[in-house]
Amino acid sequence: MTDNTSSLINELVQTAIKNGADAADVVFVSGTSLSVGVRNGATESLERSETCDLGLRVFCGRKSAIVSATALEPSRFQALADRAIAMAQILPDDIFGGLAPDAETGPVLPDLSAFTDSVVPDAESLLDTARKAEEAAFAINGVTNSGGAGAGYGRTDITLATSAGFSGSWARTSYSTSVSVLAGNGTGMQRDYDYHSTVFHEDLDAPELLGRNAGQKVVARLNPGRPKTGTLSVIFDPRVATSILGHLAGAINGASVARGTSFLKNRMGEKIFSDSITIIDDPTLRRGPASRPFDGEGVLTRPLTLVENGYLQTWLLDSRSARQLNLPGNGRAARGTSSPPSPSVTNLFFRPGTVTPSELMSDIREGIYITEMMGSSINPLTGDYSRGASGFMIRNGQIAEPVAEFTIASNLNDMFARVILANDLRFRSATSSPTLRIDNMSIAGI
Repeated sequence: MTDNTSSLINELVQTAIKNGADAADVVFVSGTSLSVGVRNGATESLERSETCDLGLRVFCGRKSAIVSATALEPSRFQALADRAIAMAQILPDDIFGGLAPDAETGPVLPDLSAFTDSVVPDAESLLDTARKAEEAAFAINGVTNSGGAGAGYGRTDITLATSAGFSGSWARTSYSTSVSVLAGNGTGMQRDYDYHSTVFHEDLDAPELLGRNAGQKVVARLNPGRPKTGTLSVIFDPRVATSILGHLAGAINGASVARGTSFLKNRMGEKIFSDSITIIDDPTLRRGPASRPFDGEGVLTRPLTLVENGYLQTWLLDSRSARQLNLPGNGRAARGTSSPPSPSVTNLFFRPGTVTPSELMSDIREGIYITEMMGSSINPLTGDYSRGASGFMIRNGQIAEPVAEFTIASNLNDMFARVILANDLRFRSATSSPTLRIDNMSIAGI
C-alpha cells in the first residue's frame, strides 16, 4: 500500500466530515491472486484476479450508513459522501453505533515483514506444484481417480482511516496447495483430501507430502461399516476438532450474547471446561494465518485468553457489542467494505495437553476416531448438537476398521466440560486444535 493511497483514504474521510457527517471511517482493500487446478495431470483451471474495494461509513447523530465502490477515484469522493449522508439521514437510530473509543490516533506503521513474503510464484510453478501433489497421491496403491489438485497465491492490502485520527495500512500474503483423490470403484468409492495454506512460502508443506497423505487417507477409508448405536468415547482428528472451537467462538460472540441468542449468555466467569483447558485468541502470532496489527476499527491487537483453566473469561467484542453489554471492547472487530464491523476471532487455539494422541485413546476399549463431519444441527440457544460423521472404530486403544454414515449427538455444554486434549497442536489454519477427546457421546448407527 502506497503513501498516496493512505492520503486518498484520509481525504475521503475529511470530505465526508466537510459534507455534514459527524464521524466517518473508510476501509480500502485491494488484492491480487493467482490460482490453478489440475485433474488427472491436465490443466483444468487458471484464474488470475485483481480486486479493489472501498467502503465509506458515516455517522450522522445516532444514524449511520455505508456505501461502497470498486475504485479509489477522488473525482467521486463528493458523490460518495453525499450518498452515504443521505442514506444515513433516513435510517433509524442506532444507539450503540459509533467509532471505537479505544482506537489509536495518528498513523500506525506495522512491521509488514510479519505478514508478507516476497515470493511471487508464476502460473507454471503453481501448476507444477499441483501436479506433484496429484502424482504423489496416485502413487499410493488403491487410488483410482482424482478429484483435482490446486495451488494458489494471493496478496491482500488493507488501509483503514477514521475521522478520529487513526490511519493504518498492512498487507498479508497467502500460499496454498490442495489435493483431493478417490479410491475404490462404483458405489464403493471413497474420497479424501489434504490441504495446506500459509502466510510464508517456505512454511508450505511439500506437495508430495500432501498428495501422499491424501492417498493414504482415502485408501484407509475403503469398505466402511457402520457403528452400533450407543454411547461411546469419541476422538476428533485435529482437522475436525477445530469445529469445537468454532462453536465456542459463535457462542461467545458479543453480538450473539447481546441479542440473547447464545447458550452461554449467562456463563461469564463460570467454569465451562475442565481445569486443564485454556483457549487463546492471538492476533499477534508470528506467521499466523489470521494475524493483524489492528482490528477493523483501528484498535491495536493483543492476545486474549478466552478460557483460562476452564473458566470463561470474556466475550469477543467490537465497539458496538461492547456498548450493548456495557463492557470495554477488546479489539475483535472484523469488517468488509460493504458491512459494519462485527466481533470475530483471529488465531484461535487450544493450549495443547500433555499426552500424545496414542496415549489419549489408549484406555478406550471401544470408541470412534472421527476424521470428517458433514451437515450440522446446532441449536445456538440450547447448545444441542448433532452432526453426521465418518472415521474409524477404536478398539482396545488402537484405530481399527473404517466407519461411515453415522451421527454423533450431545449438548455443547456437556461436550465442553468433557474435552481432553493431546499435545499435537499445529497451526495449520486460523482455528487450530490438537487431537481432542470427548467421552459419553451418543452415536446413531445401526
